Amino acid sequence: MATLSPKIITICTLFTVLSIASSAATDEEQTRPFKKLYAFGDSFTDTGNTKNGNGPSGFGHVSNSPYGKTFFNHSTNRYCDGRLVIDFVAESLSLPYLTPYLHHKGNDTFGVNFAVAGSTAINHEFFVRNNLSLDFTPQSIQTQILWFNRYLESQACQGVESGCKDFNETLFWFGEIGVNDYAYILGSSVSDDTIRKLAISSVSGALQTVLEKGAKYLVVQGLPPTGCLTLAMYLASPDDRDEIGCVKSANNQSYTHNLVLQAKLDELRKQYPQSVILYADYWNAYSTIMKNLTKYGFAEAFKACCGSQDPPYNFSVFKTCGTPNATVCSSPSQYINWDGVHLTEAMYKVVSNMFLQGNFSQTPFNFLLEKKERQG
Repeated sequence: MATLSPKIITICTLFTVLSIASSAATDEEQTRPFKKLYAFGDSFTDTGNTKNGNGPSGFGHVSNSPYGKTFFNHSTNRYCDGRLVIDFVAESLSLPYLTPYLHHKGNDTFGVNFAVAGSTAINHEFFVRNNLSLDFTPQSIQTQILWFNRYLESQACQGVESGCKDFNETLFWFGEIGVNDYAYILGSSVSDDTIRKLAISSVSGALQTVLEKGAKYLVVQGLPPTGCLTLAMYLASPDDRDEIGCVKSANNQSYTHNLVLQAKLDELRKQYPQSVILYADYWNAYSTIMKNLTKYGFAEAFKACCGSQDPPYNFSVFKTCGTPNATVCSSPSQYINWDGVHLTEAMYKVVSNMFLQGNFSQTPFNFLLEKKERQG
């Protein structure tokens, strides 16, 4: 009986390994619910656009350690110690982490992230006209839609009929946006009502733009309870508190904003019945965690993990995370707040699970996946 030469055995083995790898890749592609993911929003969703923009100067050290340390072991231009909600969304869909638009350089097979840290819902010019801009970030959701349009044009996507933008296979994720708008008017004569009206109108316009282009599947995050962020606790009067210990005035602001946003989404659902539009309830997800800290693995509700060491919140606007005098806690996973304004990877992970697998999306995210599967 003839024996095969070592060279032939090696070639056969290599061929088998390649065949298995190719089969695995094909299987993974077949199990992906969506082929592409497009994201919009602010620093809670930004995966690197602010690196090439003008990021918030108070947290302008995102390119340095300790940002990214928990998961990536190096900075990834995320305002976090690791992954964001959008990263967990990508993982759940078996897609790679999204490349930021400003330096995608062709690495956009599976989608693009247009979110910018410091971005507002309202056009930046509004704040300039009212002398409210600190010139942190000139981008708004309208800028991101402009980038999106330019991106489609660069891909020769002139319309649905062109066939190159298959939005039947695309998930649009609109991360929370609007927190910065309210922050800009702090101490000014501009009312919450004015900001809410203009911000919701702007976000609605952005959603309509992608819906008119043929978007079929959208998830829209509401605002979190901003009164629970370290910065809000640091700035507000101690007697301005609600039943979960957060800043009552700020939380009422976010809650009211979300009610108006949800009403607008109901209108869009009626206007675009062929599309599935989900509301991701950041406010109630976050509030639920605050009421059950230990259940979700947290020990620190308000104190920043990375900060100034100043009591009681380990936070000072003069020694923010990433500056030489800031220190980092030994166990970020027990903290909700990462740097006083942004959340830890642990918090984003819990919140994303509540959106994707829990009852904090209306309708449930599984409904969107099931409808997508039925439509093929």
